Amino acid sequence: MRIGIACTLKPDAPPPADLPDDWHEEWDKPETVQAIAEVLGRLGHQVRLVGDGPALVRTLLDDPPDLVFNLAEGYGVSRCREARVPALCELLQIPYSGSDPLALAVALDKSLTRTVMAAAGLTVPAGVTLPPPPTASDGPGAEFPALLAETGLSLPVVVKPVWEGSSKGIRRHALIEDPSQLAPAILRIWQQYHQAALIEEYIAGEEVTVGIIGNDPPRVLGVMRIIPKSDPHRFLYSLEVKRSWQDQVDYEAPARLPPQVYHALERDALTAFRTLGCHDLARIDFRLRNGVPYFLEINPLPGLSPTSGDLCYLAYRVGWTYEQLLEAILHAAARRWGLVPP
Repeated sequence: MRIGIACTLKPDAPPPADLPDDWHEEWDKPETVQAIAEVLGRLGHQVRLVGDGPALVRTLLDDPPDLVFNLAEGYGVSRCREARVPALCELLQIPYSGSDPLALAVALDKSLTRTVMAAAGLTVPAGVTLPPPPTASDGPGAEFPALLAETGLSLPVVVKPVWEGSSKGIRRHALIEDPSQLAPAILRIWQQYHQAALIEEYIAGEEVTVGIIGNDPPRVLGVMRIIPKSDPHRFLYSLEVKRSWQDQVDYEAPARLPPQVYHALERDALTAFRTLGCHDLARIDFRLRNGVPYFLEINPLPGLSPTSGDLCYLAYRVGWTYEQLLEAILHAAARRWGLVPP
């Protein structure tokens, strides 16, 4: 099979000085794309990089592959940026891996996803979304603590960009415990990430992530617990933690949790996957409080770096190799499109 890898490559140079240092955090490193290409090649496929943006459009028009293996996060700050590649593939009738444009667009918008998941019966933290003001000169003021009180929120809260991934914009200072920190945190999101800020109840408890692979039916790959090495009572799985995870956390999979809690996580993860109509793979993040899973977000386009992807960490700890993980994703997509026998 001729496979084209669609990806948004991380440049060698850091972001310009007027942008936050995590501006390219979601994009894939060349080493990740190379690792995926090597695995797909060993599986017997012809593999090439088809990129993202205008170059991808030209390639798909001139020489379309049999299937696009989609990793592309998309450029800019649009909440629909992850939906562009599957939308283009559908327009050109080219099979692709992963979820469809609607699932990717909804999942990237944390505020919208919260509404959908609450309607599906999942427990979500209390929260409120604050869009940027109409003019750049307007800023948050004393009314914001009052607004939180009106919504039933109380400190501590987490302030995060509403449509980013890879913990982009979620730094240590995103956990707000002092009322004086709230307005600057909201303003930081507005000014640096040019989007709404989601203010969400901080769930003091264990951080877990659930991997799902396949279709008809999708199955849980495993449940992984992220265990902080210090201060578990105020732990935030922030970008600083992910960048130096060896020093900051341990990963435990299968997570050693009471059976009823483990099964509740599996159930809620599958509900989230099916509610959005996801395909082939996803990773769903939760916090546990008193044994109750609180839905944080679903990532239908999870990172597949062999050295920094949470889904890969999970796979390794439940006995899968990197090659087995990618083969399962590819087979699920190819089977769904009728490219291989059922």
